[in-house]
Amino acid sequence: MAAADQRPLNEVQFLTVAEVASVMRVSKMTVYRLVHSGHLPAIRVGRSFRVPEQAVHEYLRESYVGVEPA
Repeated sequence: MAAADQRPLNEVQFLTVAEVASVMRVSKMTVYRLVHSGHLPAIRVGRSFRVPEQAVHEYLRESYVGVEPA
């Protein structure tokens, strides 16, 4: 996340890997790959990961492939 987009931690909504997979309609393994490759920021809580909800929306927005008008 960019520094300008950061909010106080008490306002950040974190999602589990399963929740991210559900939002993105992909497998949990795909989410783990995105986290480990650095494409999707996450924090580690014990042995699991939590992903900021805003980061998921930003990733999807940046990854969107639109059709250019002719």
